[in-house]
Amino acid sequence: MGDTAKIAARSKKLFIKTYGCQMNVYDSGRMADVLAPLGFSSTDRPDDADMVILNTCHIREKASEKVFSDLGRLRVLKTGRVTAGRDMIIAVAGCVAQAEGAEIMARAPFVDIVLGPQTYHRLPEMVARAARSRDEAGMPQSRRGVLDTEFPAEPKFDHLPAPKADGPTAFLSVQEGCDKFCTFCVVPYTRGSEYSRPAADILREARGLVAGGAREITLLGQNVNAYHGAGPEAAVSWNLGRLIRELAEIDGLARIRYTTSHPRDMDDDLIAAHRDVPQLMPFLHLPVQSGSDKILAAMNRGHGRDDYRRIVYKLKEVRPDMALSSDFITGYPGETDRDFDDTLELVNEIGFVQSFSFKYSPRPGTPAAILKPQVADEVKAARLHILQQVLDAQLRHFNTSCVGRTFDVLLTGRGRNPGQLVGRSPYLQAVHVLADPAYVGAIVSLTVVSVEAYSLGAVWADSRASRPRTQAAHA
Repeated sequence: MGDTAKIAARSKKLFIKTYGCQMNVYDSGRMADVLAPLGFSSTDRPDDADMVILNTCHIREKASEKVFSDLGRLRVLKTGRVTAGRDMIIAVAGCVAQAEGAEIMARAPFVDIVLGPQTYHRLPEMVARAARSRDEAGMPQSRRGVLDTEFPAEPKFDHLPAPKADGPTAFLSVQEGCDKFCTFCVVPYTRGSEYSRPAADILREARGLVAGGAREITLLGQNVNAYHGAGPEAAVSWNLGRLIRELAEIDGLARIRYTTSHPRDMDDDLIAAHRDVPQLMPFLHLPVQSGSDKILAAMNRGHGRDDYRRIVYKLKEVRPDMALSSDFITGYPGETDRDFDDTLELVNEIGFVQSFSFKYSPRPGTPAAILKPQVADEVKAARLHILQQVLDAQLRHFNTSCVGRTFDVLLTGRGRNPGQLVGRSPYLQAVHVLADPAYVGAIVSLTVVSVEAYSLGAVWADSRASRPRTQAAHA
């Protein structure tokens, strides 16, 4: 019996902790897919797991230290399991693993596997190697860890099983990597250069997800609107606008979203798709990072504040109900009060319904980490506080403006309270309503009646709540 067959001989539990972006959420699901043939099924408790994967993100401040903190807790758990005669495999995946794999192995020698985001299709082989090392060492504590952070020549997607829908919403990766080299960002170094999947593969997976119950698909990529995958006609590549139009032809696919976008890649065809494709939701995450031309140039963003404004106005011209979210960094090296005021001015002009904002924190190996002058931490914190007050006020204003409006809401699962379901508005807001669980997966008309901190309360816009699903849920 081979190593893989031995591993699959009994049912085992897999716990994955996912940090960071939606791309990591997608990757975690695919790692679970490739480990399923080895007998691993998911658990939401690490103390019940035979294998734990930390799928890491390197974007946020002190990302690696958070990982090492979690590893410290897992070491205690693993030691207890070994003492009881039951081993645990610990793996670190994702961008921190890619950037700091050797350091992880040195600081946490009890970690069995360290793998980069381009290698998780090889997880079964790594698990087998880790088990073989344990057998050769004679005891789990002595086995040699497996480190795989190479960028393989072959796309990992060619070696992955088809994704399965897990509810009415699904993620679908269409593009990976980044060629932009923003001076603050590690993604080009941890995810590699831009790669776009062939359109035929994406369409096939999308049809499978819809057949499995997905009604909304979010297209993922580090620079998703840089998509330029090969079309069915070998000599012709498709852009994202063309891909979205083709996806919209899939019977049963009611909603399409995409993230994360870069302003440099918002071409006119993609903007026109927001006018032409009713399935494409009127909500777009379009990171700007700063409203200062000087800081944008220092960041190597490749666009200015006026470029960003023109894109937004074009979007709202073709889709007047378009709403935007964005990312912001305060205290980038060299940022002055005037630069920060430029950011506040742009925020007040555009208006954002959601946002992600952070103090600048140096990432080792990035150009910005050695730029001078670095902004004092207390200044960064003060600016962030001011910015977040403005952004939070815009979020509250938008949500409050929704009261009395009727939206089509995709109901995705049970809500916080008994008898309640939660769903997604076209603007990605969480919407709660009293409804029968049979309506999960339905798109229904709801009228917003209340606003909570990060969600909306709603009632049915008509009498369908009392009608059987077979008559009403998909009306």
